[in-house]
Amino acid sequence: MNISRNEQRALHVLALGGHILHERGDGPKITSVRCVTRDGMVLADFDLTIFSQLRRKRLIESRSGGPYRISKRGLGSVRAQLDNRGGVTC
Repeated sequence: MNISRNEQRALHVLALGGHILHERGDGPKITSVRCVTRDGMVLADFDLTIFSQLRRKRLIESRSGGPYRISKRGLGSVRAQLDNRGGVTC
């Protein structure tokens, strides 16, 4: 599967315990999204187009109207990186 650099960055944040907060307008359409790390920091280059691409590829999912989290398919497609150890220091 072809995943862009920004999509990979968002998947890494989600794989390490982050989530995506979404807001809806008057109807069912999602109007704004924010990708938050497990430490509470916001991913700056995450926008609605990246969110829709991840959703279309079924790499993220929401359960019971909660925040979006990484799916099993997303965990399988995220690439491992040595510098992304989740806060573990050696």
